[in-house]
Amino acid sequence: MIPLKDDNPTEITPYLTVFFVIACVFVFLYQVSLPVRTGELFVYQFGAIPAVVFGYTQLPSELISLPAYGTLLSSMFLHGGWMHLFGNILYLWIFGNNIEDVMGHGKFIVFYLLCGVFAALSHALINPESTVPMIGASGAISGILGAYLLLFPYARVLIVIPFWFFHWTYVPAAVVLGLWFVMQLFSGGVSLGQEGGGVAFFAHIGGFIAGMTMVGIFKHPHIEFFNKSPRQYRQRNN
Repeated sequence: MIPLKDDNPTEITPYLTVFFVIACVFVFLYQVSLPVRTGELFVYQFGAIPAVVFGYTQLPSELISLPAYGTLLSSMFLHGGWMHLFGNILYLWIFGNNIEDVMGHGKFIVFYLLCGVFAALSHALINPESTVPMIGASGAISGILGAYLLLFPYARVLIVIPFWFFHWTYVPAAVVLGLWFVMQLFSGGVSLGQEGGGVAFFAHIGGFIAGMTMVGIFKHPHIEFFNKSPRQYRQRNN
């Protein structure tokens, strides 16, 4: 089940959503332009390594460009491959504009970065001595998904189901995001105790919960939870 777009109009131009999409694309293009070994060192330099963040080990001095806690932010702009990048910017493009709309530009950037930090820490706490770098914007984007679920569960999302043939249909956002979160919980449980590369499911879980927890603080006060339809939301916001 792949989301393609939502039927949920916005009032403001989502400058920051566009900025984060472009930033992730440009950083990834720089990554892939590097020689293989240099690219690997780049990931260790700017990825969030749990053991480094919690002080269990240190990087060689020539790889230290940021304090360890700074990599909790820089890691959000790195990606492990084209599909990793595409999946993240697809979800960010579909759902991010509405969250930026209900928060405003200034609050949205703080919300996005905080969700990413909480997501990275959630992943790191599961295996704090891991020396495998965590990269990707999916933790911050998971926070957006958690906020969207509480604000617009009834918004319609166009999805495609690739099963023998492609089937296109609209379903409520609560279905898309609820199933997505259940999949993260299941996959996270399966991945417990496994060391090495792969998907940071607990970053997704932590980011999603952070988004649900903080959205009430960052949204405009007049915007309610569980909006029945984009039309009702627009009427209250006018």
